[in-house]
Amino acid sequence: MASPAQVSSCPVCSKNFPLNEIENHVDKCLFLNSATSSDVHMKRGHEEFGGRFSPETSPLPTKIRKESNTQKNLFGREAESRSSKSNDVKPLAEMMRPSCLEDYVGQTHLLGDNLVLRNLLEQDKPPSMILWGPPGCGKTTLAHVIHQRCSAKHGTRFVKLSATTAGINDVKEIVKAAKNELNLTKRRTILFMDEIHRFNKLQQDVFLPHVESGLITLIGATTENPSFSLNNALLSRCRVFVLEKLGTEHIQKILEKALDRVGAVLNGTQPHSHCKYIVEGSCIRWLSEMCDGDARIALNSLQIALESSASNTSSDGSAVMIALEDIQEGIKRSHMLYDRKGEEHYNIISALHKSIRASDDNASLYWLARMLEGGEDPLFVARRLVRAASEDIGLADPMALSMAVSTMQACQLVGMPECDVFLAQTAVYLARAPKSQEVYKALGRAKSFIKTYPGPQPSVPLHLRNAPTRLMQDLGYAKGYNMLHKDASGLNYLPEGLEDTKFLDSTS
Repeated sequence: MASPAQVSSCPVCSKNFPLNEIENHVDKCLFLNSATSSDVHMKRGHEEFGGRFSPETSPLPTKIRKESNTQKNLFGREAESRSSKSNDVKPLAEMMRPSCLEDYVGQTHLLGDNLVLRNLLEQDKPPSMILWGPPGCGKTTLAHVIHQRCSAKHGTRFVKLSATTAGINDVKEIVKAAKNELNLTKRRTILFMDEIHRFNKLQQDVFLPHVESGLITLIGATTENPSFSLNNALLSRCRVFVLEKLGTEHIQKILEKALDRVGAVLNGTQPHSHCKYIVEGSCIRWLSEMCDGDARIALNSLQIALESSASNTSSDGSAVMIALEDIQEGIKRSHMLYDRKGEEHYNIISALHKSIRASDDNASLYWLARMLEGGEDPLFVARRLVRAASEDIGLADPMALSMAVSTMQACQLVGMPECDVFLAQTAVYLARAPKSQEVYKALGRAKSFIKTYPGPQPSVPLHLRNAPTRLMQDLGYAKGYNMLHKDASGLNYLPEGLEDTKFLDSTS
């Protein structure tokens, strides 16, 4: 009888077996599962084991592998044809994912020499982390690079999920397999969770004990601000790395690398034997500028542009020249990063308000146009303009508030796209108007005074109280009150002891 130390768990059924029997049991267990499962379940099991088994290295029994190889030989030509067709429809952005840090483009503020993340990755010790950045900036690609490095050096198991399609049970199954992997083969597991913000804050708790114990290394990718979309407990266990939008020069470099993959070269470059397209340099520059820092948009747009020109292939088989006009005709600039419910929504409205406050009418018009082109609700902008009219202009131009309110009402009546000029007129008017925050700051001082006042709030003086009944009159309510100006009335209008307190300051 084997001692407890010589017993291991089966990664398929989780039952314990002696070490000298575990291998035979795993073969049998996998055979039974394969005989009773559909192709879909087989595929799912393959993914749960990190996709590490190729047909040649699969732990299936020898007989099953032989039958599989026989079928492969019989239908090899057909399978090869299907594989070729699969590669043809694969997006260029997916085909261009690099496998090493040296080929990764951008994010030098994180991956530059001697920086923390770079050093950790070169030591193959990735921490649990959250990658936060806009679409197409390289979050998934960076996780792919980490996967390739750790798998090559340590055989680390890498599992990729998306919160848009996976649920809590999927994560639990991966954790269960990770425990078995660690006990049986000492292999560690990296779980990449794309769009992690799609899990609500209660669902995110499923990661906590396993990240804290080190059972799994979690890499989460999100386009939403983690401060709002992830719970604090998870944030405290992960490092947050902020990825920036890619610059035009980064996108251009990526596109130039992709040309060879699609059988194209830049104009002026010696074409190779399999060259199908000759692309003008202006095409690459234009694509780099129109994608708003999203490498995925740029690569897939290049692929679409070249495929749409395939019908123009010359009869003699020579390469097709692709000019800027050919690409612009098929691809319009329709992509702009703006999320009406995300952080960019609040960033740009803040920029508009602060531009108005600084009397920069030009910048105010720019930020307004950014929001309208991004599909922002005009009433949201109008409400913010009403606030700016009172907060930043106030009594320096009392007409500003009336104009802002009228603009909001006009937007309600007319709607987009006609109401855009109302907003533009008001934004420029507010930016050019004289500024005064006297009332806004005075209100803040009054609120702060009341909140910090020691003891109970002072009573209203008797002469300021209303006296609708005889009893109240007998008690002295409204006694001595008159309607004269404060300088002539001889009365105080603040509670006793606060007569000299000042909140308003005309210099604000």
